[in-house]
Amino acid sequence: MWPRLSGWLTTLGVVVLVAACGTGDDGNTSENFAGTVDIGGGRNIYLECAGTGTPTVVFVSGLRFGADQWTTTADPASTSAFDGVAEFTRVCSYDRPGVVLGGDALSRSDPVPQPITTADAVADLQSLLGAADEVGSGPYVLAAHSYGGQIARLFAGTHPDEVAGLVLIDAQSEELQTLLPPEQFQEFLRLNTPQQDSLDEYPDLERVDFVRSFDEIRAAEPIRPQPLVVLSADRSVAPQIAEGIANGSLPADIDPGYGPALDAVQPKAQEDLAQLVPGATHVTNTNSGHNINIEQPQLVIDGVRDVVDAVRDGRTQP
Repeated sequence: MWPRLSGWLTTLGVVVLVAACGTGDDGNTSENFAGTVDIGGGRNIYLECAGTGTPTVVFVSGLRFGADQWTTTADPASTSAFDGVAEFTRVCSYDRPGVVLGGDALSRSDPVPQPITTADAVADLQSLLGAADEVGSGPYVLAAHSYGGQIARLFAGTHPDEVAGLVLIDAQSEELQTLLPPEQFQEFLRLNTPQQDSLDEYPDLERVDFVRSFDEIRAAEPIRPQPLVVLSADRSVAPQIAEGIANGSLPADIDPGYGPALDAVQPKAQEDLAQLVPGATHVTNTNSGHNINIEQPQLVIDGVRDVVDAVRDGRTQP
């Protein structure tokens, strides 16, 4: 994701779930769950699940965001993406190591050495799905925001039998590396790397080697034909960056050309994502900034429903 502006996340909250699980008539786990799952190697990952039905939807959060990203809405009267999807199928979300939750809370998953690559995040997700009975059986629908979209795509390319459909929510594209002018791509890398004061406070903070990760995406097998919905932000990034500089949540020395450069290339990068498989749905009229799942959660709910319905009908297009 691009810089995480603190003002976007002032309404963060976590749904309270009961740490219990059961099985529905279709063999799919049906009760609410919130707790850690032993994935082996002495590590635990935090997982939340609710709802019943197949396919199970797994939410994959953006860079340094936790499971609470999917229970958060900008409008308290809105239904969150997590709660909305739980009304028609099983849904789960999880904390990657090193993420930041609302307020001063940190990841509920065990830390790992940083930085990581996307392949590391894919391996963790694979281990979690294999270890957690609460998720239910696959194949799964992966609904992913920002950097999480990179994880979902690489997972689909490396574990094709476990993915039935995708929803990419203003997902990050490796094409930013080639579309942005070199100096602006370096600014992208700088702004997505935590400052030293943040690392001093939280040494295990999630950090990603984007150059290696983009290479991993390019080397992966193409995604199989499957239902895909792409949701793209339609609000300019440049004013949000200016606001972040003004309120102190972003460095004051950001290259003034970075925001306009990102705005110029993002439509092409998003359209490339919509071309990953034949017949994908691309929603560009979202009335939202980058965090569509927080600002316009109903769009995410609708997109997930379209993919879930297609999977249930045996269709490869939503």
